Amino acid sequence: MSSELKTNKVSPATGTALQIGDSGDTITIPSGATLTNSGTATGFGKVLQVVSATKTDTASSTSTSFVSSGLEVSITPSSTSSKVLVLAQPGIGGDAGSAGLGPILQRDSTVLNQADAASSRSRYSSVYWYQYGGYDIVSMPIIYLDSPSSASSLTYKIMYKTTNASYAVYLNRSSADSDSSGYGRGASTITVMEIAG
Repeated sequence: MSSELKTNKVSPATGTALQIGDSGDTITIPSGATLTNSGTATGFGKVLQVVSATKTDTASSTSTSFVSSGLEVSITPSSTSSKVLVLAQPGIGGDAGSAGLGPILQRDSTVLNQADAASSRSRYSSVYWYQYGGYDIVSMPIIYLDSPSSASSLTYKIMYKTTNASYAVYLNRSSADSDSSGYGRGASTITVMEIAG
């Protein structure tokens, strides 16, 4: 048996605390409803879900515009009030030559956490580096708390580019990639967490 009570306000009796439900009960907030904390309520900010992806193969590009590295993950927030914490660690290498290399973080088609514009300088979402030797893979971590205001599926992805089309940018390898134990490859990860609003 179920019943419905509609009212504008429920207040506790003087000197008492208001309790909603009993131990073992499930309190459901339906899809589309918003629970707003305008006071000192606690318990918000909890991790609701975690989705992670790892890319263990390699990728490369000679594009001087940002293109997908193939490192990406999708998540569907349970509420428009949720935030999404992104933790990404791409390993980026390049050809032996004069080229700037670096990543940006993108949610669907929206660029996130990008450096301020500064004349013609390239703008990244993390550290970048200028490649000369061709033997290195550099970890370029990105940590960003996003407020997408969405309950639809979202794809977070790492984009990358080279500033010189004559010299490629690589994911999980460098240009010095000979078949020898002296050379190596890496793995890159991206993890997203839905944080209750």
